Amino acid sequence: MRLTDFWDRMEQALGAAYARSWAADFHVPSLDGRTVDQALSQGIDTQTVWRAVHQTLDLHPKYR
Repeated sequence: MRLTDFWDRMEQALGAAYARSWAADFHVPSLDGRTVDQALSQGIDTQTVWRAVHQTLDLHPKYR
């Protein structure tokens, strides 16, 4: 998944303003306690990060 696709999905799921804030502030347990921003900056694959976000937020399957 391209990074632009990842952010599009985040914004669709959470809204444009909240997606960036959540990504910077929320520590995702399945990413070893990293935030989304930390995980992406450390080179974790966007698909892996998205799956963690999807699971953590218990998003509707349409957001897969």
